[in-house]
Amino acid sequence: MKKLLVSCTLLGLLAFALYWFNRPAPIDVRLTEVQPGLVEQIAANSRAGTIRACRRSRLSMPRGGRVERLLVSEGEHVEQGQPLLELWHADLSARVEEVAATLKARTIQTSAICMNADLARREARRTESLAQQQLASEELLDQRRTEARRTALACDEARALTEQAQATLKLNQVLLDDTVLKAPFAGIVAEINGELGEYVTPSPPGVATPPAVDLIDDHCLYVRAPIDEVEAARLALGQPVRITLDAFRGRDFAGELQRIAPFVSELEKQARTVDVDVRFMPPPADAHLLVGYSADIEVIIEQRNDVLRIPTETLLQGNRVLRYDDTSGTLNAVDVTTGLGNWTWTEIRSGLKAGDRILQSLDAPGAEAGAAVVPTP
Repeated sequence: MKKLLVSCTLLGLLAFALYWFNRPAPIDVRLTEVQPGLVEQIAANSRAGTIRACRRSRLSMPRGGRVERLLVSEGEHVEQGQPLLELWHADLSARVEEVAATLKARTIQTSAICMNADLARREARRTESLAQQQLASEELLDQRRTEARRTALACDEARALTEQAQATLKLNQVLLDDTVLKAPFAGIVAEINGELGEYVTPSPPGVATPPAVDLIDDHCLYVRAPIDEVEAARLALGQPVRITLDAFRGRDFAGELQRIAPFVSELEKQARTVDVDVRFMPPPADAHLLVGYSADIEVIIEQRNDVLRIPTETLLQGNRVLRYDDTSGTLNAVDVTTGLGNWTWTEIRSGLKAGDRILQSLDAPGAEAGAAVVPTP
């Protein structure tokens, strides 16, 4: 009996030794500690957005003509009403001078004729007074009254001719003004199409031609970006937005949702989107933003601060995570209940507590429930 007991003990020790020396080596894994923090529910653009100007005018001349003067250059900042381009207009200038001289002559003639009318009216009144005193004949009174009416009509005709000359001058002044292209608002000259001596023509209806001057209001910028139709139902005007630009990596800009398109775009199959406009709030004073920059947006639908959270990448299918057991040095599968989430952080409502360490490197070979692991820094 004693020999049997010794044999069983030796066999047990041998089996344990074989297991010990042939057991799988612990896997080096990276762990992350569960801690409270900020979690957001966001809606992001499905394709890159673009910075646009609130006002951008591709200006064309209302009439054709030869370019006489280029008054600005590309990239120059201009004020509202500042002349940008001028066509040859010597004929119109001469016409304006001619009509102005005609108007002056008409004004003088009108003054003389109306002065005669006033004189004839006074003479008629004096004659009426004399006739009442039997000092003037009825024939003379009739002549004076007729002369007063005739000169009054002449005065009215002269005034009408003066008004006609004024209208003609105004018309020719408008035609002259049409030869000068002016800035409708303050902004940056983005492009000029035309050189001195070239002939420019206005754009006919339905035919797109290059603008004479492309003017951009650089004081008011916004981002237009497409968002998947699935996210559109959760959007609302005024929601805060986080804007990122490829030109300013590592920096976020605050924005506000200003417009949601009233229709769904079907430009790409299986990718129906809704265009949204986001204004910079406030516009950055220390960053020179250019129209045409690519931009990404994250519309913040809901925020929760100081809630338990884990990196979204650590969440397995079925809302499970692999928690590290300090006592056994193994990973254990734990079911969790989640709340808000995005591709960076996910809120944990139950299943974990602050300070727990979970598997972060899900791509480590052999890292599964029950596996022996060694945490790496």
